Amino acid sequence: MAALSLRDATLEDLPLVVRFVRDLAEYEKLAHVATGTEAGFGKLLFGTPRRAEAVIARWDGEPAGFALWYHGVTTFAARPTLYVEDVYVVPALRGRGVGRAIFADLARRAVAQDCARMEWSVLDWNAPSIAFYRSIGARPHQGW
Repeated sequence: MAALSLRDATLEDLPLVVRFVRDLAEYEKLAHVATGTEAGFGKLLFGTPRRAEAVIARWDGEPAGFALWYHGVTTFAARPTLYVEDVYVVPALRGRGVGRAIFADLARRAVAQDCARMEWSVLDWNAPSIAFYRSIGARPHQGW
């Protein structure tokens, strides 16, 4: 049976983070704007102050995907929000629960940190991702 594991990214994961971001950018037809470097992600994820966080998914010990998020605020509720900037799952491993596990992990973090909500954006042409988000109970944010 295949084993899925999730863990917080470490400095040693910076090359993997860069690779996953570039793979995601390629999929989204935005490779020309994916200019982030290991140094840039190092500062973002591990600098002072830390501006974002990331989780690495592995399937049978091999890199399977990642998510990168940061916290914002909702002034109306005077509480934090968790904004998911990027989620990527290796194409060969899609449909095996990796994305679902990543989102469940992020939702647990959001609840534990008393976030008012968890948000992300999706390109309007990305039907597979939209269908996935709906399958996990996500609802479009209307009116904004």
